[in-house]
Amino acid sequence: MKKITVLFLLIASLCQAQVRLSEHAEISVVTCGPSIEEVYSAFGHSAFRVYDPVNRIDYVYNYGVFDFDKPNFYLNFARGENLYQLGVYDYRRFEYSYILENRYIHQQLLNLDGEEKQKLFDFLQWNALPENMEYLYDYFYDNCATKIPEVVLEVFGEAVDFDGSYIKTDYTFRELTDFYLRVHPWGDLGIDVGLGLPTDKVATPYEYMFLPEYVESGFAHAKILHDGVNEPLVRETTVIYESKPEDYSFPLFHPLVLFFLFLLLTLFISYRDTRRKRLSMRFDAGLFAFTGITGTLLLLLWLATTHHASAKNFNLLWALPTHVVAVTAFTRHPRWLEKYFLVVAILMTLLVVSWPVLPQKLHYSLIPFVASLGIRAYLQYRLRKPGT
Repeated sequence: MKKITVLFLLIASLCQAQVRLSEHAEISVVTCGPSIEEVYSAFGHSAFRVYDPVNRIDYVYNYGVFDFDKPNFYLNFARGENLYQLGVYDYRRFEYSYILENRYIHQQLLNLDGEEKQKLFDFLQWNALPENMEYLYDYFYDNCATKIPEVVLEVFGEAVDFDGSYIKTDYTFRELTDFYLRVHPWGDLGIDVGLGLPTDKVATPYEYMFLPEYVESGFAHAKILHDGVNEPLVRETTVIYESKPEDYSFPLFHPLVLFFLFLLLTLFISYRDTRRKRLSMRFDAGLFAFTGITGTLLLLLWLATTHHASAKNFNLLWALPTHVVAVTAFTRHPRWLEKYFLVVAILMTLLVVSWPVLPQKLHYSLIPFVASLGIRAYLQYRLRKPGT
């Protein structure tokens, strides 16, 4: 996804205005592979390419553009009001950038007649105008990949059929996302924590196309009606660049490793506290404050933003926002705090036991951390009791 200025978009649109494609023009769907370097590029990318040697056109139409310089960009991003754009620029520049990152490029030449090409091209031109180029981004339902089949259906309607019968799996959105984040364990953890129950919905075959790889396979299995006959929507597939294998090693500071070490530290501190019958208050204050702040952020993502995928987040069962209040009461030792931590200890125990059967799939690496919360909550209850 590349940032591009509104000025360049306007110039590109004006230059293409009123262009009539020649008989040699071709329109393709371009699919670019994922990258192991950054989380944001882990899912790949999709775009349209319009090539017409007669009119000297070789443009990529990229729905993955955003503008950091827009007013309140980061605030809007946090609220879920992410405005993405359709960017239009030189295809060769686009191609070079993906080859430079060692990301494969596959091109699917669409099986369109002259009038159909013109119709699709006209729509893309219209969509690239400053007043039309922005859209409200959504993780799963309205992104740079979903725009590709959406545009084709918008232009050709029922003449195009995306036959999803080739999909034989019933993966959820979360499972499909996880497949692409295996080399980004911390990114995978962050996304799993931030996204709630809607992410565990089973995706329909059409909805699989929120991922560029499935846009490619979806187009490969799609049909278009020509003179009463269903023909393949893709006439020819070309591998423009095939990525070279890259080595990947299991990171030393994988979340599971780090949280397991944290559990061992918690057990050691808890054993020492039990022997001396005195709580390590600074350790607990840091632990529960961090967890409470995390829960507060998750609650805000659910209730105070339009990030629909962050709603009904079961991670709030361990990241209790109430911990923030509990920590502020540490120095005053109110009687209710003892009962509060008993409830927390029981809740953490039940959560670990029921982990595999919860309706929302929680990240497995969090189990040692949740166990640590339960252990320290129990110690808070036990050592706060009078006479201990």
